[in-house]
Amino acid sequence: MYTVHSISSLSGSIQVPGDKSISHRAVMFGSIAKGITEINGFLNGEDCLHTIKVFQQLGVNIERTGETSYKVNGKGLYSLKEPQDVLYVGNSGTTIRLTAGILSGQPFYSVLTGDSSIIRRPMKRVIEPLSMMGAKIDGKENGRFAPLTIRGGHLQGITYESPVASAQVKSAILLAGLYADGKTTVIEPYRSRDHSERLLAQFGAKLEVQDDRVTIFPKPDLEAQLVQIPGDFSSAAYFIAAALIVPNSRIEIKNVGMNETRIGFLEVVKKMNGKVEITDIRSFGQEPVANLIIETSSLTGIEISGEMIPRLIDELPLLAVLATQAEGLTKVTDAKELRVKETDRIKTISVALRNVGVEIEELVDGFVIKGKQKIYGGQISTEGDHRIGMAMAIAGLIAETPIIIHQSEAIHVSYPQFFVDLNRLIK
Repeated sequence: MYTVHSISSLSGSIQVPGDKSISHRAVMFGSIAKGITEINGFLNGEDCLHTIKVFQQLGVNIERTGETSYKVNGKGLYSLKEPQDVLYVGNSGTTIRLTAGILSGQPFYSVLTGDSSIIRRPMKRVIEPLSMMGAKIDGKENGRFAPLTIRGGHLQGITYESPVASAQVKSAILLAGLYADGKTTVIEPYRSRDHSERLLAQFGAKLEVQDDRVTIFPKPDLEAQLVQIPGDFSSAAYFIAAALIVPNSRIEIKNVGMNETRIGFLEVVKKMNGKVEITDIRSFGQEPVANLIIETSSLTGIEISGEMIPRLIDELPLLAVLATQAEGLTKVTDAKELRVKETDRIKTISVALRNVGVEIEELVDGFVIKGKQKIYGGQISTEGDHRIGMAMAIAGLIAETPIIIHQSEAIHVSYPQFFVDLNRLIK
């Protein structure tokens, strides 16, 4: 449990932890590359640490060399070993889905499972295309849910039209495509995050990327790399929102990843008249990075749908908090994917906001919020969802009375020092 009180201003400078998505992928790709991959800026959140443990169980030597630094001693595409026990991914959807792609190409048997949230999340979306490629995969309820049993090897390349724009689904298929006979193509309804494509290219994979279509060619010699991980934009988003709605605020966030497939929230904030300045644009490997300066702003409501949704899917609960302070109506649609995250995030954020006095209309695929509203305070539960916890912590900074967050430990999944960094900015 954590109690958040209202504050008068935010100021100062912080650097958020490393990007969660890239941290997972750096370990995975380093594990199937040849040589020692050095990773700096790794996110030591529970999800990413589960990825390390899984690949250690698969026979990879992974050594921690500093506070956020690791060495991964990879021996190539076919160097993984059959695990002696079940592979446990905790709360990490990225770990279970992407690892399923890699294991589909391995000539051995493995079992993937996770916590009470993971075993309720949809897995058929990855099992179906991986099975089409030739992997033998099963799960609960005819493959709908984990635990997943996988016997891989002898894959064929496919062209797959994904019904959802999901970086996890796309990445699982591309990773299986590394082991296939013939090229593999994934076509999405909208372009999803492209961290896999960028990092695979850095490791030496051959890919062709065209709009919402990605093709990977099989059996490359992946070579170890030095991977410098930028700050996680999704983590930075909470501080962006805080500075926009807390009076008399001006903060700087350094070394934030600015991948265009990830910064939809920033574009939305600017359309809402948020004051955000981007400075010192540069690159960490294949990923663009910049510093952000944010000031208190008078926000206006916005309507969001379609291809914008995959680019800010993780920030939509936070956007709901921002919408309470924007003039006019904010409406989000086409976001049904929110219902199959760590929780049903449309429902969970709606319940949490109502518990602190906010009126919100829950839609099948989104929500409607009319601003400006007072946030009165009260008690909420994260329901084990880290993003709900952080979003409601930001709401607490401007609430009339404190917001008490139950199951706040869920935040450790992606941002263990969230409250430490937040308190550093409070004046």
